[in-house]
Amino acid sequence: MSTSELACVYSALILHDDGLPVTADKIRQLISAANVDVEPFWPNLFAKALESQDLGALISGAGAAAPAAAAAPAAGGAAAKEEEKKEEEKPEEEEEDSDEDMGLGLFD
Repeated sequence: MSTSELACVYSALILHDDGLPVTADKIRQLISAANVDVEPFWPNLFAKALESQDLGALISGAGAAAPAAAAAPAAGGAAAKEEEKKEEEKPEEEEEDSDEDMGLGLFD
């Protein structure tokens, strides 16, 4: 993501957090206050894209997928631990087809 995009995203988040409407003018004001150079189309683009969206729902929806994914390993945690124990008990076998055995070492 470019600096221009990040500046617009952060500006939109700041405006939403303060309970202000997300408009191109307000995004421009925040960006200029931060001394960030942004091409003039970015604030307009972000304002248009977010005017019909509920920013609160977008923010809360972004974090909703992470807990669901984290819950799956917790359910199967016991089975995973048993498999780890089985793998630890297996002795490691040496590879028979090693390059060193064939005399094809890199630094020979």
